[in-house]
Amino acid sequence: MSDAPVPVPVKAGDHVYLIDGSTYIFRAYYALPGLERKSDGLPVGAVAGFCNMLNKLLRDSRDDDAPTHLAVILDYSAKSFRNEFYPEYKAHRPDPPEDLRPQFGLIRHAVRAFNVPAIEMEGYEADDLIATYARQAAEAGATVRIISSDKDLMQLVNDQIQMLDTMKDKKIGHAEVVEKFGVGPEKVIDVQSLAGDSVDNVPGVPGIGIKTAAQLIEEYGDLDTLLEKADGIKQKKRRENLIEFADQARVSRDLVTLKQDVPVEVSLDAFAVAEPRASDLIGFLKAMEFTTLTKRVASELDAEAGEIEAIDVPVKHWDAPAKEEVPAASDDDAAGGGSTPEDGAAACAAGLSGIAIDNQSYETVDTMERLEAWIAEARELGHVGFDTETTSLDAMQADLAGFSLATVPRRACYVPVGHRGGSGDLLDSDADTPQQIPKDQALAALKDLLEDPAVLKVGQNLKYDVLVMRQHGVDVAPIDDTMLLSYVLDSGRGGHGMDDLSERHFGHKPISFKEVAGTGKSQLTFDQVPLGQATPYAAEDADVTLRLWQLLKPRLAAEAKATVYETLERPLISVLAQMERNGIEVDRTVLARLSGDFAQTMAGLEAEIHELAGKPFNIGSPKQLGEILFGEMGLEGGKKTATGAWSTGADVLDNLAAEGHDLPRKVLEWRQLSKLKSTYTDALPEFINPVTGRVHTSYAMASTSTGRLSSSDPNLQNIPVRTEEGRKIRTAFVAAKGSRLISADYSQIELRVLAHVADIPQLKQAFEDGLDIHAMTASEMFDTPIDVMDPMVRRRAKAINFGIIYGISAFGLANQLGIARSEAGQYIKTYFERFPGIKAYMDRTKAFAHEHGYVETIFGRRCHFPRIKSTNPSERAFQERAAINAPIQGSAADIIRRAMVRMPDALADAGLEAKILLQVHDELIFEAVEAEVERTMEVAISVMEGAAEPAVRLAVPIKVDARAAGNWDDAH
Repeated sequence: MSDAPVPVPVKAGDHVYLIDGSTYIFRAYYALPGLERKSDGLPVGAVAGFCNMLNKLLRDSRDDDAPTHLAVILDYSAKSFRNEFYPEYKAHRPDPPEDLRPQFGLIRHAVRAFNVPAIEMEGYEADDLIATYARQAAEAGATVRIISSDKDLMQLVNDQIQMLDTMKDKKIGHAEVVEKFGVGPEKVIDVQSLAGDSVDNVPGVPGIGIKTAAQLIEEYGDLDTLLEKADGIKQKKRRENLIEFADQARVSRDLVTLKQDVPVEVSLDAFAVAEPRASDLIGFLKAMEFTTLTKRVASELDAEAGEIEAIDVPVKHWDAPAKEEVPAASDDDAAGGGSTPEDGAAACAAGLSGIAIDNQSYETVDTMERLEAWIAEARELGHVGFDTETTSLDAMQADLAGFSLATVPRRACYVPVGHRGGSGDLLDSDADTPQQIPKDQALAALKDLLEDPAVLKVGQNLKYDVLVMRQHGVDVAPIDDTMLLSYVLDSGRGGHGMDDLSERHFGHKPISFKEVAGTGKSQLTFDQVPLGQATPYAAEDADVTLRLWQLLKPRLAAEAKATVYETLERPLISVLAQMERNGIEVDRTVLARLSGDFAQTMAGLEAEIHELAGKPFNIGSPKQLGEILFGEMGLEGGKKTATGAWSTGADVLDNLAAEGHDLPRKVLEWRQLSKLKSTYTDALPEFINPVTGRVHTSYAMASTSTGRLSSSDPNLQNIPVRTEEGRKIRTAFVAAKGSRLISADYSQIELRVLAHVADIPQLKQAFEDGLDIHAMTASEMFDTPIDVMDPMVRRRAKAINFGIIYGISAFGLANQLGIARSEAGQYIKTYFERFPGIKAYMDRTKAFAHEHGYVETIFGRRCHFPRIKSTNPSERAFQERAAINAPIQGSAADIIRRAMVRMPDALADAGLEAKILLQVHDELIFEAVEAEVERTMEVAISVMEGAAEPAVRLAVPIKVDARAAGNWDDAH
């Protein structure tokens, strides 16, 4: 190898370049993952990309900013001193891809071949070394360029230190840091301490993201001041979290703060730039078989490549690499730095054009002959990865642009059937429509495959594709869903979207939609995306999904989770798809009338408010309202925000109203009506499907850790029911002519599950006897006879009953009931004394979670809590509360899932035409013709009350209340 560069002291006017090696490595790898190999099969794609990028940086740095000193800084291993005081730090990052592992050593060899120092140090991260060297260089008067886009390094930026993203040719200075974090570099650490980082397992403070963190730090100045004054923050949840998780924020600060005083073993002076020795560099490139790059470097070094022999480069046996400790991709590398086609293109611009690319992995299928060949291959294998591409996220209104098939890993195709663009930009002329199979012909062939019982269809979030295909008369079955496989196996361990799973399991970030379709107003629908871009995007989705299935499906049996998947998840896909297709009718006239009523009431309130204020003003303007309340009326309790305006949040107005001030009370009423009007009465008509005349919500099956469903577009699980005005919204949801809506609602299902799993004799007996459970609890706790009980006493017992399920604290109960914390604490203490089985259950569950890292529902659904052993007390307590709640909430969610899975067949067996329209928490909404209402209610109650059996026989009866009416509110 070449001689080391002669040390040259760094002085004022020098330019020190510090290359973040991880960024280069992972961006190089993901630009062309797995496609570059030597003739002996050794994967060298990352090495090729790294060499091209490093060579380009050295070649192009010839101006006044050319480096005088340069080094590549690398991570020694995946562990650092941070793991000593916070073991969970970066604990759940995925291992690097297997074909990347043998390339780490080769890349170190490559750096030395370029005659560039490769610096690493045990116990420290590369970022710490970069921070230390950057400080040293700046103190010597030099300017520093950190070659990276890693957000964690942005805390170092100042007048002398800038970052440079060579992939995007973008300098990152003070303005760019403010754009990213909302604060200058000097406050980045404080913002990151609050916001945390899920990728690195930096906990932060729950509920606080980058934007909120920046606002808080700007207002209070720094983290310590904020935490000291947190009890004065008006927003209740934010205040509570800042107080409860203060220590967690401080630990997070220790994790994100880069060390600038690492006792480095190599002097900064040793980074002096020196030309590589031709025999070393060309010999290495020849050994790697990089023909194009070898010729380019030989020309730049004015050397005769033919006269230089390839050198011997030792490498670990790549076919079965050792499980060595190597750094995983950071969120700015694999999770967003260089794993996209955009960055891949940038990498090619950086010199990767010399790498051979196999373009035959993904095929655009535009003839029936080729489509039939793919279908035949799928039939022969007995399985196929499947995905649709459409023009809308709303499956009920989406047009089919095309579909993808994958048969084996890295072999997939895209079949366009509805594209309108050409091979370049969007073209309007029919003559420019690309060649594709007529939609009806393609669908006819596809229908036979998708409905073939001998071929398993594998997809990701298949409910959407099932619904799209039902719109075309195709029933997709049998199916496997990788999102749900992951959900069953790894709930609580991370997201279950395809991108998340691909990054976690393969270290690869798939092409994003915005990269092929654009963003904002100029974003194309997929039928307008040129096929040259559409095919890699669409085919990759099917390919990655198939590979995930091959990885995840065998784990079901190995981890004893096949029953959970087969009984609670897979059969529910079809049920939910049909529910979404059924939709529910919404009466526009009711919404219009309510909107008018709300507007009229708001106008009256507005007149009263203006009269109380003594002049008209914009009630919707917090600034104007603040000036009225605190400037002109001189009310006490006002506080200004960082912008200098008075704070007029709900908590401020609540406090003022409690003191007897009419104006803030009326403003709260006005705001409530304004929210109802804008969010529901005005917005819901926009969700009415123009063809069906009904609203079709979408259910997310894997969005919670406990199995509960969530709803969106519109969110029908969040319609307010606690106020009279809110309940009026439900009157707009009506039955079709000649039909009735039926609401079937589980009665106190989570308390019943608690009585079962905690084995509480008093609760079990009360449910068996049909008693008022809250009155019974109050009677037990306060020795008060039920028949003469004060309603307030019952209310307190009810708050404790439900609060215990969610691990309520004395602080939370005190706030909820408006009592002293000591009194609330005594209530909880008394509760545990009267119901010792609950405390025993909580202790038992907590201990199990600590030992195993998960808890299970009564049906075997597993909820993981990987951070329950956190050294941070606040985070650990939060994880413990969630672990205690999960078996209760999760078991209740499983029960209603089991009921939903059984319901369609039960209704059909009874000869009923009734349909399930909605699921809202513990309630199912049906639509039945008037003549079948009573029988439908009987079937619904029977199925729901018996849903747990035969898998589990609860120690308490399950009770369902059902009622029928013309609209949802009356039926509830």
